[in-house]
Amino acid sequence: MCATCAFTAAAGAAGFRTWLQTRGWAWLTPARLRRITIASVIATFAGVTVTF
Repeated sequence: MCATCAFTAAAGAAGFRTWLQTRGWAWLTPARLRRITIASVIATFAGVTVTF
């Protein structure tokens, strides 16, 4: 994976985390947000790796 793809994937995952964090959902505890962030980073990097 190239550096540009890695930075794009990381930015997408960070944006998704920020979007989730700005919602006022009661079920989204810090521990769940951390798990969702880790899963989104893994999924994003896997998707970028497979598609390019």
